Amino acid sequence: MNCPPPRTFLLLQGPHGPFFRQLGAMLRAAGGSVWRVGFNRGDEAFWDDPASFLRFAEPPETWPARIATLIGEKSITDLVLYGDTRPVHAQAIAAATAAGVTVHVFEEGYLRPYWVTYERGGANGHSRLMTLSVPEMRRALAQSQIDFPEAPPRWGDMRQHVFYGALYHFLVMVQNRRYRNFTPHRGISVFDEFRLYLRRLVLMPVQALERMLATMRVRLSGHPIHLVLLQLEHDASFRMHSPFASQTEFIDLVMAGFAAGAPRHHHLVFKAHPLEDGRAPIPQTIKTATARHGLEGRVHFIRGGKLAELLAQARSAVTVNSTAAQQVLWRGLPLKAFGRAVFDKPEFVSTQPLPEFFAAPQRPDTRAYRDYRHYLLETSQIPGGFYSARGRRILLRQVVDMMLSPEDPYEALSAGKAAPRQQLRVVN
Repeated sequence: MNCPPPRTFLLLQGPHGPFFRQLGAMLRAAGGSVWRVGFNRGDEAFWDDPASFLRFAEPPETWPARIATLIGEKSITDLVLYGDTRPVHAQAIAAATAAGVTVHVFEEGYLRPYWVTYERGGANGHSRLMTLSVPEMRRALAQSQIDFPEAPPRWGDMRQHVFYGALYHFLVMVQNRRYRNFTPHRGISVFDEFRLYLRRLVLMPVQALERMLATMRVRLSGHPIHLVLLQLEHDASFRMHSPFASQTEFIDLVMAGFAAGAPRHHHLVFKAHPLEDGRAPIPQTIKTATARHGLEGRVHFIRGGKLAELLAQARSAVTVNSTAAQQVLWRGLPLKAFGRAVFDKPEFVSTQPLPEFFAAPQRPDTRAYRDYRHYLLETSQIPGGFYSARGRRILLRQVVDMMLSPEDPYEALSAGKAAPRQQLRVVN
């Protein structure tokens, strides 16, 4: 029997919490060698094997040369990372690609909340999905007969997500002496990042009450509503794959289009991202734009919360490139998007100018979207999650075999070699 060649995995930064540590252990159990590069104390704290931990504490400008050297020194065959746009990851991908190294990219699920994304080479605006058409997906699906589940409308790991984020940034804030050259990729200090996570944890009960009251006002108003899905201004998808420099630009554009085209009895509802932490002045921006465009009494703001209840009342939705748009399309609602996104296909996303969209939004091709979603569930969407123990167990049972496969998820489906999928049961 021919034995596969040895694999050596180099892990960079992962989701906050223990997922990358557990992934490394599973890759070792499968026969691979595993190394981890840490850029700060938070990375180090969530890795339990000092012998395989490679500390990078040099100035950022030395990283491209260092990663190229590491790939050769350690005979790296596979690079593993979470998100592909932060500078250290983008530079590492460039070095790995030049060396013929396979790049494994994890991301939050395109079909949240009970799936995560696993791709090779890139994700979001760099995903292979960007160049795949719906007819190509349908041809690949001829190889599959999956009976796929409906995406539940809630994200089960929110408290764990916020907790691990706060813990990670606390460690970086108080124990980062050995990483004096570390530069956060989000443009604010580690102290401010920790403060925002802590504030989010403390205010969760208060904001839940505020959200309930705001949602009730929208529901009881009886007006037709159009939903605006806001994103984190510092999120990579917004920064790297959209035409806007800030949420302020997007909010003002939407308000102008709504004022110009929407019937006067229609209302506009801005829904914040569930992890919105206040670093962008969203409520004040909305208030200012409401007055500027003469929309007093017709605009609402809701802090996060469940999307399903709002979608049940909405006539349409607008976003930059939020993955929450997948739930909009699953329900057959008209969608207008402005950024690069894996769901931005002509069958789904309206090409109408914004005033015309608010006046008479065109519905998506729901049959085409069902095939698209089917394709994602057979390829890059893996059951499980990064932040809860149960979610990680479900994810690791599937994804390691996919990483070891010679084909990426999309190639495997087209070749009739798609990995068997677990039965996903949602327990309420």
